[in-house]
Order: sequence, then C-alpha cells, then structure tokens
Amino acid sequence: MFLTIPTVMTWTRIVAIPLIVGVFYAPLAPETRNLVATVMFVAFAATDWLDGYLARKLDQTSAFGAFLDPVADKFLVCASLLVLVHLQRADVFVALIIIGREIAISALREWMAQLGAAKSVAVHMLGKLKTTVQMVAIPFLLYDGRLFGRIDTGVWGTWLIWLAAVLTVWSMVYYLRKALPEIRARVPR
Repeated sequence: MFLTIPTVMTWTRIVAIPLIVGVFYAPLAPETRNLVATVMFVAFAATDWLDGYLARKLDQTSAFGAFLDPVADKFLVCASLLVLVHLQRADVFVALIIIGREIAISALREWMAQLGAAKSVAVHMLGKLKTTVQMVAIPFLLYDGRLFGRIDTGVWGTWLIWLAAVLTVWSMVYYLRKALPEIRARVPR
C-alpha cells in the first residue's frame, strides 16, 4: 500500500531532510535556526514511532512500508549527521562510523534475506539502544545551546553521539557475529 496514513508519515521523514538542511541557510538568527532545526528533527523523528503504531492499529502494514521505514530513518539521521559535521558540531569520524555501519548492516540484511536467513540479523535491543542514543544526541547537537538555562546541549550531545558511535560498532559486531554461522555455511571455501 503506497499511500496509507503510516506510509505518508514515513515519507514526511524523507521530505524533512531538505527542510532541516535549508533552515541553516535561512536568513535567521543562529539561535533561531538551531531551535527550528531541533524542533523539526524531533517532530519528524517522532513519526517513526507513530507510523509503526498506526500501521499496526489501522491494520495498514505493508511490505513497502516495512522497506521505506528504515530507509527514511537512515536518510534523516545521515543527513542530520552531515549537517552537524558541516557545522563542526560532530566529528567526521563519528559520522563515518554511524553512516558506514548503516550501509554495512543494510547490505548484510539484504544478503541474509537472499540466503533465506533474514532472522539471523533481525533487529536486536542493542540496535534499538544505539538508535535511541543517537536520536537524543542529534537534537542536542542541533540545538547547541543551554536547555532550561542549565544543560549545555553541545557538551551532552557530543558525549551522547560518541556513545552512539561506540554502540554502533558494538551492534555491528553483534549482527556480524549472528550472521557468521550462516555465511560460513553458505559461502564456498
């Protein structure tokens, strides 16, 4: 189903990318840009949970939606990381780790699906934890100011994005180890 409510919500995450990037080119005060980009990121990221919930609640799950949902998430995160690197709020090494892992694990999942072993690399709690940490770190880094006059979001965001990078490597190793027996069994020596 191409145009269900959940699928349209998923599409909004893809449409959000040029909007979030464009905010930083708008003739606004830097603090306003940061706030607008942060609010947009949080709102669009929240659609990830909401579209899944609605798909199940409205019985509108589909193979296309299952494909598009993680793609939209990865686009939103990768684009935001590139903006943060450009703004010098995130280290390029962190972005390479996170983006590289997303590409590698997506390719691994595709390969395992072709081998009929998709369950060996099914989403694990470690991957969900990594996603949660990076989804908190990114808006902190986009905001780049003091929250409630006390919390330095730049400092906290930096710590969290590095934690996300560590969890990214850890989860990649986990998925590779889960796939290894299947790979060994199927790849000729």
